[in-house]
Amino acid sequence: MTGSCYRVTAGGREFLVDCGMFQGHDDLGHENSQPLGFDPREISAVLLTHAHLDHCGRLPLLVKGGFRGPIIATPATRDLASIVLLDAAHILSEHALHQSRHGRGADAPLYTATDVFDTLRLFQIPAEYGERIPLAPGVEAFFHNAGHILGSASVQIVERQGGVRTRTLFSGDLGSSGRSFLSPPAPPVDSDVVVMETTYGDRNHRSYQDSVAELRETVSATFRRGGSVLIPTFALERTQELLYLFRAWDREGFFPSDARVYLDSPMAIRSTDVFERYSRDFTPEIRDMLDRREDPFHFERLVMSRSADDSRRINTAKGPALILAGSGMLSGGRMMYHLEREIENPNASLIFVGYQGEGTLGRTLVDGARQVRILGTQRQVRINMAMINGFSAHADQKDLLDWCRSMAVPGLAILVHGESRSMEGFRKVLPEIGWNRSTMPDMGESITLPALPP
Repeated sequence: MTGSCYRVTAGGREFLVDCGMFQGHDDLGHENSQPLGFDPREISAVLLTHAHLDHCGRLPLLVKGGFRGPIIATPATRDLASIVLLDAAHILSEHALHQSRHGRGADAPLYTATDVFDTLRLFQIPAEYGERIPLAPGVEAFFHNAGHILGSASVQIVERQGGVRTRTLFSGDLGSSGRSFLSPPAPPVDSDVVVMETTYGDRNHRSYQDSVAELRETVSATFRRGGSVLIPTFALERTQELLYLFRAWDREGFFPSDARVYLDSPMAIRSTDVFERYSRDFTPEIRDMLDRREDPFHFERLVMSRSADDSRRINTAKGPALILAGSGMLSGGRMMYHLEREIENPNASLIFVGYQGEGTLGRTLVDGARQVRILGTQRQVRINMAMINGFSAHADQKDLLDWCRSMAVPGLAILVHGESRSMEGFRKVLPEIGWNRSTMPDMGESITLPALPP
């Protein structure tokens, strides 16, 4: 369900919606290095829905292959993508160096920081929600708030040629309802074809309120046992939502007086700075805080661990510790070092607050593994674990159906970006709301879209 990338032919030109990286399985590095399946030089423009790596992570490969057109995205997506891509380039370079040092080949990284800077120069057209963006004669695009992460968008491409019209809406990743953070999704009313994500198409999340209560009790119980709390987090949105929540808890006196909350992720720290520049994308409550120059993401007991030395100092810190660090699926990052130290400690807790992709260490642990390999060493799993999915930034089945109901019934729904069971589960319920025509395309499959009278 990762590696989001759609090639669209309209008005005699080629466009991409997203160009994301595959994530999860052991062989995904190999999959990302494979040819894109088209000539990048033939692509006129890229329309980027949001800044998560599985939607933007192969843009530098596209540019290395000769793409020179504009990358069109909201201003917040542009700023966040620069952080995400530079971080990815650093990780890729470190991985290539590690492989070389251990005699596993000396392949060059997929891309470098130089490739990322070449890519960022192509973010030339900022997209505002609802604004018309001409792409070619007879072809235009509109970005609409997707409510997933800061700057996220659903993208509608409208083609008018020879007296007929096709309106194709790409959902991007959609946000979850019931959360007090970002403004909700706001799709256009009419589309002829809807290409939509199905990450949680077969199931619903717990309510946000119940999830907050479970998280609070799990943290409290861990502190009472004298253990540390580890929360693998995604740097974009999930981290900021938790910081906002912990700030409120701190004001209520929830934390022990000597407790510290550590944000051990340079990428998340930089992303939080970007969040504070885009107050209009938040709910009224947070907008009001920012207008009063109150910081919704910082509080006195929060410690920002920017450097590797800062991260190591957490190991010797006294008092209860709650540690937020990447990666969110335990596929790398500083959380791996904290987990290595705590995974055999029954007093500590590992709390997952987001989706765990197939093939990741996070998914292996959630599925109940009692022994895992961490940083090259086999370890017993004795840490307490909790999976609290009400914090997901992804829409669940109910949210997806509500999003569909807010629009007129399209001629065709194309279900993508989900595991097979999620797509199949969502396809079964679509007829309940009158969406009777749907398909689940395979990777690389081409679909000719209907052209209708305007």
